[in-house]
Amino acid sequence: MAAAAPLPYVELCKGINGLEKVVLREVRGSSAEVYLYGGQVTSWKNEGEELLFISSKANFCPPKPIRGGIPICFPQLGNHGTLEQHGFARNHLWTVDENPPPFPAHTSTKAFVDLILKPSEEDLKNWPHSYEFRLRVALGPGGDLMLTSRIRNTSTDGKPFQFTFAYHTYFSISDISEVRVEGLETLDYLDNLREKQRFTEQGDAIIFESEVDKIYLGAPPKLAIIDHEKKRTFVLRKDDGLPDAIVWNPWDKKAKVIPDLGDEDYKHMICVGAAAVGKSITLKPGEEWRGRQELSAVPSSYCSGQLDPRKVLEGLL
Repeated sequence: MAAAAPLPYVELCKGINGLEKVVLREVRGSSAEVYLYGGQVTSWKNEGEELLFISSKANFCPPKPIRGGIPICFPQLGNHGTLEQHGFARNHLWTVDENPPPFPAHTSTKAFVDLILKPSEEDLKNWPHSYEFRLRVALGPGGDLMLTSRIRNTSTDGKPFQFTFAYHTYFSISDISEVRVEGLETLDYLDNLREKQRFTEQGDAIIFESEVDKIYLGAPPKLAIIDHEKKRTFVLRKDDGLPDAIVWNPWDKKAKVIPDLGDEDYKHMICVGAAAVGKSITLKPGEEWRGRQELSAVPSSYCSGQLDPRKVLEGLL
């Protein structure tokens, strides 16, 4: 019998509408897909189960961004000035970076891809700053998904530039009423539904009963998104480059007016992402910023009708 072909840890192939994508695979069965359009992770699976949400009406047609997965918001989160909402990184074509600078990475990680984005002439008209944005997407042997961004000011005019940033991560969930987010208790947040006024979180955990669009300031390095029905906890880890966290769900009325989101999609998604939004990042020429987000999914179990806190803590360690 012929030997089995070696596992292709990294494969460049065609995706929806002929758009190029990179498929990452690990020997234990986990996988991820990254579209060069947007530098966007659109799939993350463990044991065949999809862990990220993609809208039932998602466009895979440039120049529209892809609704779902992990859009990269750069050089802004939100809608300010002449730039499109959430910046241009998510609707530009990235290229595979053949000669990236050294990235700190797990030596056991073989399933990874390095992408790079540089400004086009059109970009420079709307945002006149020279930069190199390098992104590494890696799939760990245990199925963890890691995104590391490096942004460098490459200008020669001696001028600094400022930006904000977010990994706008869409998690796939059973039902929004069955989910809570832990780790953001007592924090101050900016409420985008109230003209970015600042409030303090009062609940023991974040639960969802209506539209939510918040930026939590000074969030801890680990957050938990707990899905009671699926008995699963997503653990989000982030580094010092991403001090904040975003939480978003459009709820029913907003979902109906978002053209690339199904009317009922809001029930099966929650956006929680590492971000640097509360204070703009300033880069002088030659300086580089780095921001890393790592995702894992761990089982949760019930104890007397409640989620067993010991299991959640084990996932956070």
